[in-house]
Amino acid sequence: MKFASFAGRITPKGQEAKICTQNKLDSMLLKGKKGIIFGALNEQSIAWKVAQQAKAAGADIVLTNAPIAFRMGQIDELAKELDCQAIPADATKLEDLEALVEKSQEILGGKIDFVLHSIGMSVNIRKKKAYTDLKYDWMQKTFDISAISFHKLMQTLWQKDAMAEWGSILALSYIGAQRVFPHYSEMSESKALLESFARSFGYHFGVRNKVRVNTISQSPTPTTAGTGVKGFDQFLDYADKMSPLGNAPAEACADYCLSLFSDHTRYVTLQNLYHDGGFSNMGMSEIMMGETPE
Repeated sequence: MKFASFAGRITPKGQEAKICTQNKLDSMLLKGKKGIIFGALNEQSIAWKVAQQAKAAGADIVLTNAPIAFRMGQIDELAKELDCQAIPADATKLEDLEALVEKSQEILGGKIDFVLHSIGMSVNIRKKKAYTDLKYDWMQKTFDISAISFHKLMQTLWQKDAMAEWGSILALSYIGAQRVFPHYSEMSESKALLESFARSFGYHFGVRNKVRVNTISQSPTPTTAGTGVKGFDQFLDYADKMSPLGNAPAEACADYCLSLFSDHTRYVTLQNLYHDGGFSNMGMSEIMMGETPE
């Protein structure tokens, strides 16, 4: 069979036209939709990839992150690249969220069709505190930034009736919410709380607005936050070897996010969706046992 290279992939020649058609469809996937994307810091951020792909798929977006991220990251560069506005907002402060939602609707010209919450930070992890010796005021800050901010965001969207009917609200999570990873510290509890908020608030949004709320449990990904976890490189390799498909890269996670923003997933809600190459259902792999897969 003859093969051709297309967009970085090796593809049977007979499939070239099919892929070109799919790319054309992808370019219209979010046409006319309006969204807010939280958490783009730099090119390693999943939110950065989501923003780029959402714009390419026809969406109009507003970027947002904490004020400190505007000083330390490259979000302004992304806004310039995508010809969109970036608004500083501390997601732990209701007044900032209220102003953000109001301003975003003004900029975008109507209600919001999709929102991505890609926010997480642990001071205890940054300060290398052991799980058995955590500072509780830092733990509370972790919960506030990484999980409670999601509830505050949804409550703001709810009270301002800012979500369009059949809209989509999405947050990024991790399997540490269900499994023990010793160095993931209180981020495990943060992600568990995040996922619970999605289910609980998702019920109310579904009944009133037909809005769906989900979380994606993504493979370990070398983002700024992820690489700050002790032993990250070793676990990245372990997860890759355990997963039948390997670790899902940030670009693929962005693809998945777009599918959940689109009209193709209008009846998917209250779910924690694993996007991890199959890791979440694995017990052991042949590679990890030193064997060669057949």
